[in-house]
Amino acid sequence: MSEGRILAASQDGAYVVRMEGDVRLTLCTTIDEFMQRMFADPEFASVWVDLCDTEGMDSTTLGLLAKLALEVHERYGFRPAIYCCNPGINRLLTSMGFQQLFDLHDEICERAPSIEEIPHVEGSEQAVKDKVIEAHRVLMGLSEDNRDRFRDLMAVLECG
Repeated sequence: MSEGRILAASQDGAYVVRMEGDVRLTLCTTIDEFMQRMFADPEFASVWVDLCDTEGMDSTTLGLLAKLALEVHERYGFRPAIYCCNPGINRLLTSMGFQQLFDLHDEICERAPSIEEIPHVEGSEQAVKDKVIEAHRVLMGLSEDNRDRFRDLMAVLECG
């Protein structure tokens, strides 16, 4: 698998976020800081996520995506879209309950011409741990299955 990276573009408050390669917790600070900047944009109007070039993603990344959807719905009253043509990633999204958060599309989306890689933001060990815990709390809040799935991991993270 290729190393993960996050790309983004915006025009008139419409955002697209593309995740490529193997997207892991090492990018959690990058993702979270981008989301904060996006929500601080007074022109923010919409966001969709392109996972067509995503080879893999961990539960921290999934939790941050869930956080994105919940915040969009709470602040703006709509569900963002995810476009993904990888059957394995689509099964993962469904198994986590993302159909209740996003409009899921199993097709390739229109490519944003001006998309650029978001510079990597290095977080301290504690900042990354806090984001991992937050992401998993969000996932656990989606379903009983997710609570069972991540209970042991959270116990370890919150003790250490």
